[in-house]
Amino acid sequence: MATKNDLNHQGLPGLYQESFSKEILSARRAIVSSQLENSGMAIIQGAPRPSGSVLFRQTNDMYYLSGVEVPHAYLTISGQNNFSILYLPHLNPGAERDEGKSLNASENIMVTELVGVDSVRPLEALPHDLSLFVLKTNKPKFYTPMRGPELGSESRDGILKAIAYSLADPWRKSVSTPSFFINKLKGAFPEAVFADLSPMLDAMREQKDTREIEVLRIAGELCAQGITEAMRSTIPGIFEYQLAAVASFLFNQGGARGEGYRAIVATGKNAWHGHYGKLNSELTDGELVLMDFAPDFAYYTSDIGRMWPVNGKFSSEQRTLYSFIVKYHRSLLEQTRPGRVPNQIMDDVAARMSKVIDETKFANDSQKQAASKALDFRGHFSHPVGMSVHDIGEYRNRPLSEGTVFSVDPMMWIEDEKSYIRCEDTVVITKDGYENLTSSAPLDCDEIEDVMKEPGILQKLHESTKQEATNEK
Repeated sequence: MATKNDLNHQGLPGLYQESFSKEILSARRAIVSSQLENSGMAIIQGAPRPSGSVLFRQTNDMYYLSGVEVPHAYLTISGQNNFSILYLPHLNPGAERDEGKSLNASENIMVTELVGVDSVRPLEALPHDLSLFVLKTNKPKFYTPMRGPELGSESRDGILKAIAYSLADPWRKSVSTPSFFINKLKGAFPEAVFADLSPMLDAMREQKDTREIEVLRIAGELCAQGITEAMRSTIPGIFEYQLAAVASFLFNQGGARGEGYRAIVATGKNAWHGHYGKLNSELTDGELVLMDFAPDFAYYTSDIGRMWPVNGKFSSEQRTLYSFIVKYHRSLLEQTRPGRVPNQIMDDVAARMSKVIDETKFANDSQKQAASKALDFRGHFSHPVGMSVHDIGEYRNRPLSEGTVFSVDPMMWIEDEKSYIRCEDTVVITKDGYENLTSSAPLDCDEIEDVMKEPGILQKLHESTKQEATNEK
């Protein structure tokens, strides 16, 4: 069973992340520096302290470059000499007494050595240092991320949607926090030029290195374990939220810090809504349940999709539909390797699957038409996966390359029946093929039915509760 202990721990427990060495993070900052002009400086703003009693989570970009999990942190990287400075708040004795020790500017020597930056300065020194840079530099240029910072389970596409909703509400402040920071910088330094750092960071994050893949491998295995245990625990009469709770337990006991995204557990017609998340329906005998859920493990997540029968046995019609999608899924994976262009793979597989459709005995014409229509859909090679579930980058129009991580998610919609059928795995492109990071979760109908015969956590818990009640009597 994958756990956080599978990573080689580094640093000081509770003070600094244990997943990425300071050498790895220093190399990332060096890549950023090499892409800046000599008169340029990158400045990355970290996340603020949360207002509620929730676990602090750094922005993905700040964590990617520093590994620091401290509110109100800033990082600068020089384009001239790769000199990096981390700005942190001072020691707060009250907060330390209440919440425990954290990195701070008052212990700058220790933090400098631990993180691997060139200098650690107090937060209030940032305006002075930026002013000095502008004063001494000919044609100064600031590079800062101008696309929304990803926090917690956020993805870039979700941030853009939230901004759109916010702009449509005249009574609410925009959620676009980068614009406030950028406008403050522009107001303070009107003589400087400003450029978007996001494309550089996005390109770096799109290609995962060896260490990232190790972390993603654990996230994928935890993901598969949670889904598999949910299968075991499925019986008629339980609720969608109970299956989400089962998976969350598996994630957290394996070292996850929470959810990579809101759980999708959709029984029956609820599955028609692709991102259904209410989780308040009771599972009914005869229905299929869709589950799509993954952990937030060391700032990386995964993605998976499985469907299974609530009563533990696929009906003939359910088996036909789901088996068709599984065949589609396997056909896509068989063609996945470096050098292939995803859009071309989908064209090749569509030609093959058209023959499968002719050979498949669907229950009615609507189902057969839905299967045929699925061959034209261009989203079966789905979104990149990484620090966000809908990670940055676009890979489908160019040859696949080693280190690219994405989800393979063939799907079909049967409009007349309001049925949605899909299965999904997260894969990484390797030197000569691919690795399926979520492959340990049952996929075929027979495999799923066999797993569902095994006792699940929910049933064991209920039996234990009944036994305790009996003993008390």
